[in-house]
Amino acid sequence: MRQHRWSAWSGALVAAMLALSAPVALALDGDEILRQVDRRLNPESYEMYRKLINIEPDGRKKEFVLFSVKKGRDAMIALFLDPPSEKGRATLRLGDNMWLYIPNVGKPLRITSLQSVVGGVFNNADILGLDYSVEYKTEKAEQQGNNYLLDLKARTAAVAYDHLTMRVDRATLAPIEIEAYAASGLLIKTLRFKDIKDFGNGIKRPATMETDSPLYKGYKSVMIYANIKPRTLPDEVFTLDYLPRAGELR
Repeated sequence: MRQHRWSAWSGALVAAMLALSAPVALALDGDEILRQVDRRLNPESYEMYRKLINIEPDGRKKEFVLFSVKKGRDAMIALFLDPPSEKGRATLRLGDNMWLYIPNVGKPLRITSLQSVVGGVFNNADILGLDYSVEYKTEKAEQQGNNYLLDLKARTAAVAYDHLTMRVDRATLAPIEIEAYAASGLLIKTLRFKDIKDFGNGIKRPATMETDSPLYKGYKSVMIYANIKPRTLPDEVFTLDYLPRAGELR
């Protein structure tokens, strides 16, 4: 009888402990998932090459090649290498502030996140993108089969999109698709990530990002990534005075 009572009491205790721990075990830390997504996409400080392709409804294409460097959480430069008409142009982002340098024009010009220095569906916020966890916080995170679904809210009104829904592959922690919305709830664009590639240095991420928008029917833009690798740069590089010399970074 004592053995029976002990077994019953032990079983009840274990069941109670499991019940108490279950919510903790099942809870998802969306902000931590988002930070892991950022590190899967890029090192914190790096250099890379990208090709941007704008595709019009009639099939015509315009291509750009950019060399970019980023330092820490809020500093990035993108230098235009091609086409020849754009060569030497450079953009700088420091936090929410952005500038465009055009050779022989004088001092850099202020630009905004929703403008686009290349035209097409990608805007300056996409081209000079910071870590998602810098600009967004997670309002909801849930597991859906082999994916995580994150609902993200902009930390400030200066961010290009008011909120995002991000679908993340659970195995690789790489984004699969992002829907970007205005504060009104209007869908601005959808970003799709494809072609997982090993870039070395522990960087294994999508090599292609495509976007389209219900606001630009029939238009499509593609960003292809190459040669992503960690790089350490001094703070002086990310200044307006240095921007005309951005070509020296290659």
